[in-house]
Amino acid sequence: MALTIPGAKPEAVWPLGATLGEGPVWVARENAQDSALWFVDIKAPAIHRFVPETGATASWPAPAQVGWVLPCADGTMLTGLQSGVHRFDPASGAFSLLAAPEAHLPGNRLNDATVAADGAVWLGSMDDAEAADTGRIYRLHGAGCADSGLPPVSITNGPAFSPDGTTLYHHDTLGRRIWASTVADGVVTENRLFAQIEDGAGYPDGPVVDAEGCLWVGLFAGWGVRRYDPAGQLIGTVPFPVANVTKIAFGGPGLRTAYATTASKGLGAAERAAQPLAGALFAFDPGVAGLPCHLAQV
Repeated sequence: MALTIPGAKPEAVWPLGATLGEGPVWVARENAQDSALWFVDIKAPAIHRFVPETGATASWPAPAQVGWVLPCADGTMLTGLQSGVHRFDPASGAFSLLAAPEAHLPGNRLNDATVAADGAVWLGSMDDAEAADTGRIYRLHGAGCADSGLPPVSITNGPAFSPDGTTLYHHDTLGRRIWASTVADGVVTENRLFAQIEDGAGYPDGPVVDAEGCLWVGLFAGWGVRRYDPAGQLIGTVPFPVANVTKIAFGGPGLRTAYATTASKGLGAAERAAQPLAGALFAFDPGVAGLPCHLAQV
């Protein structure tokens, strides 16, 4: 069993009580007071921003379930709503549709995403009822959104890229499987099982890769976060005071602070009473730096 990572003690930095906090991403700006951690609440649809330098917070309501938010090269943001990929303007709060890869699947919604080094956005979908295997991984580049060809599952999570951009990590959450795919020139050429989460340890939620090439995975119903080496070996854990840890992002000076979104979704009254910080945004020292977020070119 992997040891708890020394010094990694999660503390709530914004106890907002999100229903399904998700999709954290660090957006760096030249002025430190403008650098911020962005994330969403899927089920109480909103985009949130937390500025560690000042403690300032801001929120924008979303018109539908929103799975993620990512920075664009033009200074706006990109979001995944249930109806498709939208451009989001924080100045006005407006959303405008860019692509609807699953307009024919109204029971699906977009769930997680990342940006590759070339500016392409890799995004996943899922069955909102969490039953049918209708979730897929897509690549959005410029005006085109193409199916990656990876096998469909009920709930996709991720994807996330290795530091060299050649490995794409993505999850079959209900199957508790973490997959690693080889990617060349935007095309998936191989898909292999990277790790299997054992029964009783929760479900693999959002992934992110650190500067050493190791994969960090939030565990829904698993009370923590795991760190895997590039060979798929479990090498560290971070226990949390809440059951549903959805995803982490590296931010702050040197990208050496880990921020984690969590969820209160599915908790009964007694569980909520025992987990008063469920749905909070947490921060901890991961003992390693993260990778900067690429800017979406769309």
